[in-house]
Amino acid sequence: MSTLLEKPIKVNRIVTTSTGHARAIEDPARAKILELLYRQHLSADQICTSLKKAGFKKALTTVRHHLEILKESGLIEIVKIKESRGAITKFYSTSTKLLDFQTPDDFDSKYSKIIDNTSTKIETILKGLTPKTKSKSKKSESYSQYLVMEIMNRAMTNVLEHSGKK
Repeated sequence: MSTLLEKPIKVNRIVTTSTGHARAIEDPARAKILELLYRQHLSADQICTSLKKAGFKKALTTVRHHLEILKESGLIEIVKIKESRGAITKFYSTSTKLLDFQTPDDFDSKYSKIIDNTSTKIETILKGLTPKTKSKSKKSESYSQYLVMEIMNRAMTNVLEHSGKK
């Protein structure tokens, strides 16, 4: 047998999520709901209307089903309950910002110098974090890497969310 193609793969991205979160946002309508709920709280009716404006024609019962899946995954939560004329209305929100973009083809060539410079600076930060997340078992090396990524993710979120508020 002859080899027809072989190329090395350079790891250039780490996605940190749980399978529960991944399953919850695998449906495009649920991903859109997550985007809609970022920084605002909406009722199921309001979400249904917003989804329709975005091109998702979903019945209110379907929207409620999607909300339940997102709620069970921990990506959204009920932030307000109102009573009006004997009816209860729940409002949902999220603390998760979903960035749903495609990386341009020229990304590596365009940003390689910035990536290299930033990598050097982050390496210094990671040296301080790694001993705090290390475990003695070889099996948990991936978990230590996950902890470091989650710490960095949350720190970056804090910086980006508060950078324009000064």
